[in-house]
Amino acid sequence: MDFHRPTVLALAVAAITLPSLSFANSVWHPANGEAGFTYHPEHFKSAKSRADVLADLEAARKDVSLWFLQRGIPVSVRNAGPSKTREQVIGEMRNESAEVRRARMEMQIGG
Repeated sequence: MDFHRPTVLALAVAAITLPSLSFANSVWHPANGEAGFTYHPEHFKSAKSRADVLADLEAARKDVSLWFLQRGIPVSVRNAGPSKTREQVIGEMRNESAEVRRARMEMQIGG
C-alpha cells in the first residue's frame, strides 16, 4: 500500500488553508488588490479595560512622558538607582559559571 500520496495531499491542503485562518483574529487581512492587505480596526480585542487605559494615560501625564510621546521625542529613562562599580561587574564575570559565560559570549558575538 502506498500511504505517501494521502499524506502529501493532506500536507498540501494544510499548507494552503492554515495561513488564512491566522488572519481571522487580526486587524490586517490579505486583499487581492495593489495594497495587499486591508485594515479592520473593529477586529481588535484589547486585554485592558477603559479604566486601565485612562489610569495609564493619567500616569503618563503626571510623569511628563506623554508630552514627549506626543511630539515624537524619545522618553528619557529614569535612573533606577546606583549602578554597579567596575569592580563589582568584573567580580561577577569572574564568578560566573561556564554555562552562563558561554551564553553571554554567544549573545555578544552571535554564536
